[in-house]
Amino acid sequence: MTRITLLDGGMSRELQRQGATLRQPEWSALALMNEPDTVRAAHAAFIAAGARVIIANSYAVVPFHLGDARFRDQGAALADLAGRLAREAADERPGVRVAGALPPACGSYIPHKFDPEAASGILAVLVRGMEPHVDLWIAETMSSIEEATVTAAAVRGSARPLWISYTLRDDARARQSDMPVLRSGERVADAVRAAIDAGAEAVLFNCSQPEVMEAATRIAAEVIGDRAIPVGVYANAFDDRHDEDGANAVLAGTRADLDPEGYGLWAERWIDAGATLIGGCCGINAPHIKRLDDHLRQRHDLDGD
Repeated sequence: MTRITLLDGGMSRELQRQGATLRQPEWSALALMNEPDTVRAAHAAFIAAGARVIIANSYAVVPFHLGDARFRDQGAALADLAGRLAREAADERPGVRVAGALPPACGSYIPHKFDPEAASGILAVLVRGMEPHVDLWIAETMSSIEEATVTAAAVRGSARPLWISYTLRDDARARQSDMPVLRSGERVADAVRAAIDAGAEAVLFNCSQPEVMEAATRIAAEVIGDRAIPVGVYANAFDDRHDEDGANAVLAGTRADLDPEGYGLWAERWIDAGATLIGGCCGINAPHIKRLDDHLRQRHDLDGD
């Protein structure tokens, strides 16, 4: 049987399910500032559902969400808090690992606005704050190869392993294509090679609709070949949207067909394509992860059993 590691789901919607009040532009960072207990509770819910890797709630701890002044004043403390809350929740159950989220430093889904110099400074703050608490780093929702490589450079020299996760173009045309590309338009095969060259110990795809994940996973598995580098998927449940909005510029709706049962049906396709790290992104909450855990446990060897 294939050995699968179950990841957590989308933090913001789980925070809402736990009773947190979120608003733009702060979004999930608002819970760190005003309701940290809900952050710990969200992590605990994912762990209870079966997740063996949880991702610290640092995604919105960037100037894009906080503003420059507030990030300068509070960014380091919020990053530390995000890592510490995840660590506290993980330590309640042996074997659960904490991933420090290294988000798109200049905004999600907008690779044309990426500023390498500014990003390096932002990421340095996140790394310093979370380093004492995390077991690994995950550069997630990377829209371009440049964004991924600059983010990888931020943890060069860290003793923690690095995972790199790309987001894919997922408009109607992309969902019908067997040649997936990053939101920058760059080829998946080139992005996977770049991730390996940057030192990634796992390559994943996240924050895109489920339909585009299978082909990307197959390409990644082919590029990786015999290397001991796992491939992962954690898709979102968003309705159709425009990349130029940015991932959190507006509050996106979620698809009715991607309820816990519907989302779980996609997992086997990703596993058949070569994925061994499975979780969820925006709109995928703890009941989805519980359904995945139940489904996968019947068919595969789950990490942590």
